[in-house]
Amino acid sequence: MTVSPGTQSHEYAWDPDVAAIVDRVRAAGAPAMHAIGVDAARENLESIVRPAGPQMRTVRDTSFDGPHGAVPVRVYQPPTAPETDAPALVWFHGGGMIMGTLHSFDRLARDIADATAAVLFNVDYRLAPEYPYPVANDEAYAALRWAVDTATTWGVDATRIGVGGDSAGGGLAAATALRSRDDNGPAIAQQVLFYPGIERRIDRPSMREFGDSPFLTTGDIDWMKSLYLGPDPSTDDAYGIPALANSLADLPPAIIAVGYADPIRDGVEAYGDRLRDAGVPTVQLRYPGVGHGFAMQAPSVARGRAAIAEVGALVAARFHGER
Repeated sequence: MTVSPGTQSHEYAWDPDVAAIVDRVRAAGAPAMHAIGVDAARENLESIVRPAGPQMRTVRDTSFDGPHGAVPVRVYQPPTAPETDAPALVWFHGGGMIMGTLHSFDRLARDIADATAAVLFNVDYRLAPEYPYPVANDEAYAALRWAVDTATTWGVDATRIGVGGDSAGGGLAAATALRSRDDNGPAIAQQVLFYPGIERRIDRPSMREFGDSPFLTTGDIDWMKSLYLGPDPSTDDAYGIPALANSLADLPPAIIAVGYADPIRDGVEAYGDRLRDAGVPTVQLRYPGVGHGFAMQAPSVARGRAAIAEVGALVAARFHGER
C-alpha cells in the first residue's frame, strides 16, 4: 500500500541523547539513503567510528562453504560465557539487506555477546543488489546448520543455539526459524529480534507518524526491499517476508525489541502478537524515546545500552532454562 511520509516525527519527544543525533542529522541536511544510492549508503555506514566495545575472551574469523560460496563468520566468545558447553546465537547484522559488514557491526556483536553470556556467530551474508533473494536467506539457514554441526569446535552446546539479528538481520533470523521448522531442521533454542524487518511497507499508524524519521524513511524501506526481493510483492514468500507465513505455531520462543518512534513498530508488534497467539512464548519490549537502529546507537544512546542489557538478561535466562 502507498502511504505518504509522516509529518510528526520531528515533533516527537526523543530521549535527549537521541535528540542530539536527530538535530545533527537535520542540521546537516543529510538525504535519505534511497536518495544517495547503494555505494554511498554503504560508505556512510562503514565510515562511522564506534568505540571498540566489550573485551572478548576470543574473537576468531572463519568461514564455511555455503550454497552460494564461502561465507565469512566472526566468532565471539565473551568472558561471561562458559568455556565449554556454552549457549550461542547465530547473529545476522542489519543494513536493509544491502549494506553492513563484520567491521561495521563489530561493536553490536560484542555488546550482544557480552550481555547474553553466549558465544556469538556473526554471519557476513551476501548483500543485494549484487545477490538478490534468496541468497542471504539461504546463507542464514546454512549458517545455523553449520553452527550446530561444528558446535563442539567452539565450545558450544548444540542444544542451546538460538538465532538473532537487528533490522534486516532480525528478518533473516525470523525467516531462519520458519525455514528450520518447515524443513525439520535444527532445533532453535530461541529467536532474538531487534526491530526486525518482517514485512514490506504497509499503511500502519507508526508508518504514517514516523515515515520521515531521520533513521529510516518510507522511501528507504521501499527501496531496500525492492533491491533484495524485487519490485513485485506478488512474488514474495514467507521466507523473504516472514509476516506472510500462514502459521507461526511451533516456532522457538521469541524476544522482540522495538522503538516507539520506529516506522516499522506496528508491523513488528503485530508479528509478536501473532507469535503469542500461536502459542509461542514471546516477550515484546517497546522502548520510548528512540527510533529504528537504537541498538546500533548504544555507544551514545543510554536507552540503547539499557535495551541491550535487558534483552541480554532475558536471553541468558532462557538459555539457562534450556539446560
